Amino acid sequence: MTGIVHRMERRQVGLYLAAIGFGALAGWLAPAIAPALSLTITPVLGLLLFATFLGVPLADLGRSFRDLRFLGAVLLVNFVLAPVVVYGLSRFVATDQALLLGVLLVLLTPCVDYVIVFTGLAGGARDKLLAATPLLMLLQIVLLPAYLLLIAGADAVAVIEIGPFLEAFLVLIVLPLAAAAVVQRLARRASAAAAPTPRLARAAIGVAATMQALMVPLMMATLAAVVGSQIAAVGAQAGALLAVVPIYLAFLIVMVAVGVLAARLARLDAPAARAVVFSGSTRNSLVVLPLALALPASLALAPLAVVTQTLVELVGMVILVRLVPRLVPGQHPARAAACVSFCDAGP
Repeated sequence: MTGIVHRMERRQVGLYLAAIGFGALAGWLAPAIAPALSLTITPVLGLLLFATFLGVPLADLGRSFRDLRFLGAVLLVNFVLAPVVVYGLSRFVATDQALLLGVLLVLLTPCVDYVIVFTGLAGGARDKLLAATPLLMLLQIVLLPAYLLLIAGADAVAVIEIGPFLEAFLVLIVLPLAAAAVVQRLARRASAAAAPTPRLARAAIGVAATMQALMVPLMMATLAAVVGSQIAAVGAQAGALLAVVPIYLAFLIVMVAVGVLAARLARLDAPAARAVVFSGSTRNSLVVLPLALALPASLALAPLAVVTQTLVELVGMVILVRLVPRLVPGQHPARAAACVSFCDAGP
């Protein structure tokens, strides 16, 4: 079993591309499966994030949150520089309110879920990024209406509901994070001689080891579900959506450069710098999709514009996993073992 896990980890980039291709082919040839696949996105993504959070020592998050240089760079990139870039790029679709709203919703909101996975794959400081996640989520909730008001006008703000946004935050971030914290706490008890619940603690160690082994399959399942559930709808509106593809590509390229520059100015080490680059270039598409779907029918292109960004970004992230370590060279940290470090002692 361990050998299979190691082989998947070595070939993970190719496996992710294969998952994207499989999802696209399945969704295109059998569009009737799209509703079923859509229902799987939230639980599969939640499991992926649960596994991701298990791989980060949550007891050390307080120390990571005190890294003010890292936090300052992340906040500068996402809430000062990114909106400037988005404003310039969004001018190309400013006359189409549906496309404009889709572009703004997705590009103004930094990712708080699978960016942690990709950051870890590139040797970035996923623990620091995880520590910043609550602040990133809170600030985008507070600032998104202000940015929309400034860029798209009062009419855009009036049609957006915040409920789906908060629901996604609770289901995709708070619940998996809380579950991971409980499992880690139980697993740590296994190393204590007087552990009150050794059997439960051993079970927690098993859960942690299993979820770490399932990281690559869970990411593949997430990519296939997202792409497969939306590819037919995107294809049906391909002509209209072509206008946003260059915007998303340009955003990705520009924000990688912005992230590298900001990290250098902040004098961050390589893992922290890579985390800043991924945070600035990865967007909150899966979390804001419910927001876009809640828009009126006259703005039906908006959610498809969000999904188009997801498709562009997923391919881009697979490439950046290999590219960013070259742009920000440094020692790659040892890959996580099948179980998180605190499990090594055993019961």
